[in-house]
Amino acid sequence: MKNRGLLLFQILLVIETTLVSSQCLDDQKSLLLEFKRLLKFNATASTKLVHWNPSTEDCCKWGGVVCDKSSGHVVGLELDGESINAGINSSSALFKFQFLKKLNLAHNFFNSTEIPSGLFNLTSLTYLNLSNCGFSGQIPEGLSRMTRLNILDLSDYFIYGKSSLKIENPNLQVIVRNLTELTELYLDGVNLTAQAKSWSQTISSLLPNLSVLSLSNSQISGPIDPSLERLQFLSQIRLDQNNFNETIPEFLANLTNLKVLRLSYCNLQGMFPRRIIQIPALDFLDLSGNGKLQGSLPEFHENGSLQTLVLSLTKFSGMLPESIGNLELLSRIEIMNCNFSGIIPYSMENLTRIVYLDFAYNNLIGHIPFLQNSENLAYLDLSLNRLSGTIPSTYFKGFVNLAHVDLTSNLFTGNIPSSLFSLQSLRHIKLSQNHFSGSLDDFSYAWLPNLDTLDLSSNNLNGSIPVSLFELKSLNILSLSFNSLTGSLQLETVNRLENLTTLDLSNNYLSIETSHDSSIQMLPQFSTFRLASCKLKSFPNLGKQSRLFVLDLSDNQIEGTIPSWIWTLGDGRLSYINFSCNQLMSFQEPYVMPRLSILDLHSNQLTGNIPVPPESASYVDYSANNFSSSISIDIGKNLRFAYFFSVSNNRLTGTIPDSLCGSIYLRVLDLSNNRLSGMLPSCLLGWGLSLGVLNLGNNKLSGKISGIYGKNCGLKTLDLHANHLEGSVPKSLVNCTILAVLNLGNNKINDTFPCFLKNSSNLQVLVLRNNHFHGDIQCPEPMSNWPQLQIMDISSNQFTGKLPQNLFLNWTSMMGYDDGARSKVNILRYDFLKLNNFYYQDTVTVTSKGRDVELVKI
Repeated sequence: MKNRGLLLFQILLVIETTLVSSQCLDDQKSLLLEFKRLLKFNATASTKLVHWNPSTEDCCKWGGVVCDKSSGHVVGLELDGESINAGINSSSALFKFQFLKKLNLAHNFFNSTEIPSGLFNLTSLTYLNLSNCGFSGQIPEGLSRMTRLNILDLSDYFIYGKSSLKIENPNLQVIVRNLTELTELYLDGVNLTAQAKSWSQTISSLLPNLSVLSLSNSQISGPIDPSLERLQFLSQIRLDQNNFNETIPEFLANLTNLKVLRLSYCNLQGMFPRRIIQIPALDFLDLSGNGKLQGSLPEFHENGSLQTLVLSLTKFSGMLPESIGNLELLSRIEIMNCNFSGIIPYSMENLTRIVYLDFAYNNLIGHIPFLQNSENLAYLDLSLNRLSGTIPSTYFKGFVNLAHVDLTSNLFTGNIPSSLFSLQSLRHIKLSQNHFSGSLDDFSYAWLPNLDTLDLSSNNLNGSIPVSLFELKSLNILSLSFNSLTGSLQLETVNRLENLTTLDLSNNYLSIETSHDSSIQMLPQFSTFRLASCKLKSFPNLGKQSRLFVLDLSDNQIEGTIPSWIWTLGDGRLSYINFSCNQLMSFQEPYVMPRLSILDLHSNQLTGNIPVPPESASYVDYSANNFSSSISIDIGKNLRFAYFFSVSNNRLTGTIPDSLCGSIYLRVLDLSNNRLSGMLPSCLLGWGLSLGVLNLGNNKLSGKISGIYGKNCGLKTLDLHANHLEGSVPKSLVNCTILAVLNLGNNKINDTFPCFLKNSSNLQVLVLRNNHFHGDIQCPEPMSNWPQLQIMDISSNQFTGKLPQNLFLNWTSMMGYDDGARSKVNILRYDFLKLNNFYYQDTVTVTSKGRDVELVKI
């Protein structure tokens, strides 16, 4: 401890000299001017160097210059962020400041040059900061001569040029072998690959006085050597963004002075030791981004030091302990996307200093926590849980700093608390996907002058939209979709929201009226414009929209022609168009589709040739129209990146193009209910790896069902019903382990009962009716492995023998069948592009008492 006290005295002495300026000596002034003369820097960005002027006598008063109190020698240069990009080389006057103790060149840009060797002649330095300077290459061995260093920062968070700093040869041991006085070491972003596993032993054996160890994103790995426990002065450990691929050793809990522990995105796994969280001095803990890391929160003792706790994107689970209320200094807690469950403890009311609270994406239940004592709360996110109950109208009263409220995807009921709309600090209100009801109160710009986002979608709100809402001048995002709002609205009313970029009023009971005069051109510049199911009778005049990205006008009453100006919207940015469920009949010529990702035109009355899909498309739906052409033989070239393609329920003729087999990303291909003929392309039947749904039913296809499914088959639906197909059922379907729907009805297939599918445990629908199947339905082994089977139709075949009684007793899922057009059981849905909430809905036609009934499972 005596040496430790001496070290502290030396550090305080350095601090004292850096705080006092004195009349500098002439030789020091000359050196400074010579140093500046060779530097290259951006004079307009510089705040210090630009004012170094020879006419000013006292150079100790120049920005960034610190002189010794008594001697006038320059002992400190603080030149961080001065836009220096060259001029420090082996002959620089910088290296002649023999009394220099502190040098800070952070946040300049030396254009990927190596650290100049002359720098290491400054052997009096106790502080050296070269972080984010753009130096690159091997850190020189000469650094080891700077034996008085207390603080060394060579961090390289941003990569300039072709390479960044590294320690390889000489290695870390050689570099730091003489730096025994170091108390703080920052090598964040420095490439330590060569020291990946030896770093902890090197540091623990050579740097006994270390209090700060920062090696974030340095490409180090585990194991963390137990010798690190020797560094009892350690107060901060920052090892974020490395790849340890191991559990965290419990010995870290013995570092009783530890205040900061940052281990985010380190590929940690196993169980995190609770004792570490209970270190008395610990005030900052970040374990986020370790998707395999498990753990639970311990009991927290009174008077704990913890101020920041970040566990997001881990597998921490269990209940939040009631003792969390003992963390009275806690200002930030993030447990987003973990597995916490149970109620939020009532003791949260003790967290009076909380500023940032994120409990999103867990399994929390019960009522919203009482936080009225947390007057400094600025960020509240409880989304994607199962919280319920009503929220008192006065709940948000007094939160004068609250800027963000997100209660999305919970089970809240009752009216939206009126106090929420009286907070001038609010920027984001997100309450979508709950059960809030009632009408919307009037809004006041005076109450909400900073409101950027208002998302109340997917609730049970009713009544009309208050006109006062359109006075919220700062509003950027407005979403009221999927409610029960009523009334009519002139679209030009939106003109008042001049900063609006996202508008979504879809799926209410609104009637939106559009004008075609010049005033409509004053609409804000939208990125997202959604007016689905708004009783529109014509296209709004959006011709001036140069930033549009998403356009949804589906389920309206728009009829006639799609105007050609639609395809020019967004100046090339337009990516999403949905005009489905209207009364559109044709395209205005000429038209060229932009680089769309989503194009949905289904359920209209479009005729003629199928439009060539844009080559960038991932989702194309032309189904339920009156297209009567053949499918272009080259259409596969335009579907190279497509996940979904449907032209079902049209009047298409001709054959299925082989080019479709080049669309290797397709998950859903639906060509059903057309007049397609010819042979079934064998490549489609061997497409099991990516294709989840293949529906070619109700066409005029002929030939055998040929093709081989591999072991990675991902097929969930195969529907070939109502064609002229012959031969047998492909035995390779046994590899399609997630197959749920197999519909081969109304063909000419000649085969026996498909006993080879006995282990297809996901099978839910099996339709073989009206073919030439024959033989005994009883298989050599009991068919007890279809636990989810709900529909089996084998009628109008030549099966013989007795129906096995045990067969039906094992198919218990049939007992949940609802005899009608719709079932309560969610079985025939194939999800794909889940981020866009897209799915494919199967239908199955069965015959009951001589009558065909189409079943849609939802």
